[in-house]
Amino acid sequence: MGYALPREFYPSYTYDDYCHWEGQWELIDGHVYAMSPLPTGRHQRISGRLYGQLERELEGCSSCEVSMPMDWKISEETVVQPDLFVACFPFLNEKFIDRPPTLVVEVLSPSTRLKDLNVKRNIYLDQGVKYYLIIDPDIEEYTVLELSGKAYKESAIGHDGTFTFNLKGGCDATVDFSRVWS
Repeated sequence: MGYALPREFYPSYTYDDYCHWEGQWELIDGHVYAMSPLPTGRHQRISGRLYGQLERELEGCSSCEVSMPMDWKISEETVVQPDLFVACFPFLNEKFIDRPPTLVVEVLSPSTRLKDLNVKRNIYLDQGVKYYLIIDPDIEEYTVLELSGKAYKESAIGHDGTFTFNLKGGCDATVDFSRVWS
């Protein structure tokens, strides 16, 4: 027998509420999602290696920047923090981004796996994120989802190999996935 209240009875929050909270949270459709526990060392190492590769690849690009987690304010009721993203617009002096990045990366963890694979995937799709890169550290596998019309298609899946992300402004970034895991 379930004793939880139906979702419509939960309180709804806004970006203004979100700004006053301590710790790491995401706000999706006015509902709060904890970002804890903090990611494991392996999760952080994978994120760091991806960041390093993307940063090197985009050194000569004047329009694209790589970022570790940062608020993406989609609306007053929805704020997410991708593990990594590439945005092809200026944002370095901003508190949050308010436009879709071109590439979003989520490194799956037990506490966020279902949200990343379902809820956030749908958010990224609805917002028109061109590439959604899902990294599964447990099985050392990556999946590149690429926007095709109004749906994502699997452009690549595997353990190693490379994939080239065609970003805006004529910039490309190739990731060598064999260098991500070890």
